Amino acid sequence: MRTKLMVVAVSLLACLILAAPVLAQKYTVAMVVKGAGNPFFEACRKGGEEAAAELGINFIFQAPETPTAEGQIAIIDALIAQRVDAILVSANDPDALVPVLRRAMDRGIKVVAFDSAVAPAGRHLFLNQADMELIGRIQVQLLAEMIDYEGEIAILSAASTMANQNTWIEWMKEELKLPEYSKMKLVSIVYGDDLREKSYTEALGLFRAYPNLRGIISPTTVGVAATARAIEDQGLAGKVALTGLGLPSEMAEYIRNGTCEAVALWNPIDLGYVSTYMAHALLTGQIKGAAGEVVKVGRMGEREIIQTASGGLEVILGAPFVFNKENIDEWYQVY
Repeated sequence: MRTKLMVVAVSLLACLILAAPVLAQKYTVAMVVKGAGNPFFEACRKGGEEAAAELGINFIFQAPETPTAEGQIAIIDALIAQRVDAILVSANDPDALVPVLRRAMDRGIKVVAFDSAVAPAGRHLFLNQADMELIGRIQVQLLAEMIDYEGEIAILSAASTMANQNTWIEWMKEELKLPEYSKMKLVSIVYGDDLREKSYTEALGLFRAYPNLRGIISPTTVGVAATARAIEDQGLAGKVALTGLGLPSEMAEYIRNGTCEAVALWNPIDLGYVSTYMAHALLTGQIKGAAGEVVKVGRMGEREIIQTASGGLEVILGAPFVFNKENIDEWYQVY
């Protein structure tokens, strides 16, 4: 009897020992965004936290005080030292972050870029908001309709180093080459560095430099809200049209009062949610990060990994949505 009890005890102990690593495994995913205090990234954070709760993993949110590559590099170095399992990053500079992210990858940390890509060498996967060409072209199309396809226009972007905005702007230029825009002229591209007051000041500068300015495109949530405030403060509503990429919660007032007719955007909550699921799928071996693989992303269903022309691998979230007077009340309390 004693022998049987000892055998049972040893068997139970062996089972516990074998099960211990599995039970103890709880991944930590860190999200590193462009800068602190940006409502767009707070919404991304909300989505990441939602996914982490569903997946039973730890979630860390980090942001530099100002949107610089140097600030992000310092944060990522600290996360490497903390031995996090995965890093989600929206890059302030596509190339400057590669060395530190390579160090992370060499230590077994999975890297998923989202919103603003790092170069392929510094990531496993990239979650693209939507097709880059579509994002660029749709903003020109929206503004053209507002100004009857005629007049001087300007672009107020984020930082000059930000890959996503730069790519969208190149596609805006391509759209403007089409014959229907022959009476529209892009007179200036300025940068507000994704800072509210600097973006506001840059908008005022455009009004002074180009008294005949008909419209502004601002492909940044910070910039478009700051520009709307500048248009309103200067009494230019109805004279200078505005569109870009804007959060409905920030743009609702301006859309309702006519300062801005329409903006476009995808759901940043979904952006944070899907990128967290992608990191978890890499960590658990559900995917290896190869073209053609399908990743399950919770309430968002499935997304396919595709090969890009630049050689990187990415997942596309979906098409942007246009917010205007007809639908803004449905969305302004969502994000």
